[in-house]
Amino acid sequence: MFSHVMIGTNDLDKAKAFYDNLLSTLEVRPARVDGHRIFYITKTGVFSVTKPINGEAATPANGGTIGFAANSPEQVNAWHTAGIAAGGVPCEDPPGIRQGPGVNLYIAYLRDLDGNKICAMHRMAS
Repeated sequence: MFSHVMIGTNDLDKAKAFYDNLLSTLEVRPARVDGHRIFYITKTGVFSVTKPINGEAATPANGGTIGFAANSPEQVNAWHTAGIAAGGVPCEDPPGIRQGPGVNLYIAYLRDLDGNKICAMHRMAS
């Protein structure tokens, strides 16, 4: 359904260092820099971070969350730990299982350096 997801930042160098570190836990290569944007290109899609082209400050989406797929609960935990070490701020409940009708998810949430809400999620067998 999606070709890519792009979020804004006010400091591209800091965002690159943060996301390079964070996404390496999910086996994603460091970003490719393209002027005022960085791109993480995988077989399943593209995640990008950009300085706003209108010259105004980047702000986080109110109610928005960007979710990254993880292969295991251990990978989610590694993602969360790396994110905190790189300056991310924990939010919501601690990493763990969230249950819904017919679904068990292992999830961890963070706010990135610009306040964007991000998560890593592993879909578990029900």
